[in-house]
Amino acid sequence: MKYTCEIDIDKPVDEVVALFDNPDNMSEWMDGLLSFEPVSGTPGQPGARSKLRFKMGNREIEMLETITVRNLPAEFSGTYDAPGVHNTVKNSFRSTVDGGTRWITHNQFQFTSLMMKLMGFFRPGAFRKESMKHLVAFKAFAESQESPDEEE
Repeated sequence: MKYTCEIDIDKPVDEVVALFDNPDNMSEWMDGLLSFEPVSGTPGQPGARSKLRFKMGNREIEMLETITVRNLPAEFSGTYDAPGVHNTVKNSFRSTVDGGTRWITHNQFQFTSLMMKLMGFFRPGAFRKESMKHLVAFKAFAESQESPDEEE
């Protein structure tokens, strides 16, 4: 299953990328994130692996993130592996004509368990909805942050 999500953020690309690239900010916009734990490599760099734990409803989900491409703002990509699912996400950040940022994510899911295959078949919109929830939350977080030139 493949889909793309986009959102416009009323902040310049360099500020958006700085906020996105800081793992300390993840809990500000990733609903349900319980922990982010580097496992190997330099966090945020290609080859780095990190363990993410999420609370989703009544259950906890653990996934392994592997960074595959770091060429910000043009591309920041990674894979996310959890029981029954392999997800590839390509993020890109582009300037808009009004000086803001368009964040685009290309998502591809491969399901490896029967339960996840059924979810992907019968409820594909749930995956897109969850992805958009993160984009909307990040937008709210980013736009609530003071710009460096506003701090004076």
